[in-house]
Amino acid sequence: MGRSGVRFVTQPAASTYQAGLGWTEAFSIIIGRIIGSGIFRTPASVMLAVSGGLGPFFVVWILGGLLTFLSALLYSEMVAMLPKNGGPYVYLRAAFPPIISFLRGWAMFFVSETASIVVVSIVFAEYSSRVIVIAGLSDPGLVFRGLLALGTIWSLTGANMLGVRFSGLFQDVLSFVKIASLAAVIVVGTVFDPQPSHFAASWWPDQPVIETILGMAMALRYVLFSYSGWEGATYVAEEVKNPAKNLPLSLFAGIGMVMLLYLSANVAYVLQLSPAELIESPSVAAVALERAAGNIGGLLISLAVVANTFGNVNSQIFTKSRTWQAMARDGLFFRILAPLSRAGVPTMSLFFQGLWATALLLLALTADHFKAEGEKSAYDRVIDFFSFTSAVFNFLTFYAVLRLRQLLPDKHRPFRTPAFPLVFGAVMLIQTAFAVFTFITSPWASLAGLALTTTGLVYWHFGVDHEAKQDLRGQDA
Repeated sequence: MGRSGVRFVTQPAASTYQAGLGWTEAFSIIIGRIIGSGIFRTPASVMLAVSGGLGPFFVVWILGGLLTFLSALLYSEMVAMLPKNGGPYVYLRAAFPPIISFLRGWAMFFVSETASIVVVSIVFAEYSSRVIVIAGLSDPGLVFRGLLALGTIWSLTGANMLGVRFSGLFQDVLSFVKIASLAAVIVVGTVFDPQPSHFAASWWPDQPVIETILGMAMALRYVLFSYSGWEGATYVAEEVKNPAKNLPLSLFAGIGMVMLLYLSANVAYVLQLSPAELIESPSVAAVALERAAGNIGGLLISLAVVANTFGNVNSQIFTKSRTWQAMARDGLFFRILAPLSRAGVPTMSLFFQGLWATALLLLALTADHFKAEGEKSAYDRVIDFFSFTSAVFNFLTFYAVLRLRQLLPDKHRPFRTPAFPLVFGAVMLIQTAFAVFTFITSPWASLAGLALTTTGLVYWHFGVDHEAKQDLRGQDA
């Protein structure tokens, strides 16, 4: 027992997590993980990619939601069969040689997932500063925003160290705030001086069909980023009551809710801004609501983004720490992250996640300080940086459904993907096209993400013992 009085217990085999989350908490985690900064930032990028055509604009938002729903069908089969903390790491571990799941987890920690916490915390700090400016005070500046982002990361890390029941209740409250705030944005944008004439604009751009298709492919990249995080509840499967039933239910309900909110929000944006105006408005939600309701609209959307990003950071911190702990428990990551506190919380995993997030935040703030005018923001650079690496591992994770059917044909599956050949084929085809297109459009950023991922090979060879490298394909039953 340390000075703090917290007793840690290791768990080499059986889990000591507390199953204290019901389907509503799992639903809240999914809502919290999906609705972050994307819906307030990406619509302008989507409209630009489709050359101002309302038809392809709404088609890609619908397509992104449907692809996410089909992907959830595949995930539901795996999580119901293997309800263990760690999400994709668990399924890759069961379906492929351990080096694949190790590299996936390594990339999540050092390339994509912890960086996502940082990016959303920065957006939280930016919109918090906007509230201060709207209140009539001067812009507090970069240092203030950096300290606020840092304080957000560590205050929520500390809150999650208090225990899973507190974290679940906290997430319920935040998710309610997120849904309510986004609903308020939709109502204000739809009711206050709407301009239905904007929908009379050209629905299809005057250009060759192939250019429209390529534009929609680029737009889908931003849409899928806005939907990312839907698999969040699978990271905490061991802490969900009756996971075989509650996790699939929460996935479908959460994705359906978000899809409805996203489509409604985009309708509200177009009712306030013409396609040309939307393209020129990266902060589309703020511009739309200022158009609808003046300063009160700007204040409302700023508060909405603050609430949404705060909840998103919390859900990311809560869910992702479980992956690092699961890897460490299996001997495939730094073992200091393996212990659980007496309350069943991966305290050390949360702590070191916070440390790496702090380092990444300092790098991001430094880059923003020296950024030349016209260069991409840190937000866009991070998306470019991890999109290809994430796409590769997403492809392997979805392919794991087929591999597990081959390796564990007799394993009980409480949920089986309906119309499996069609669903599996559609998801794999779109994921492949997405990965190829991402690499073609951002080759250097894609290579940088892959390069950092391959540094994990050094730790694999020198830091992982032989026992942990044991091939567990078909044995994680």
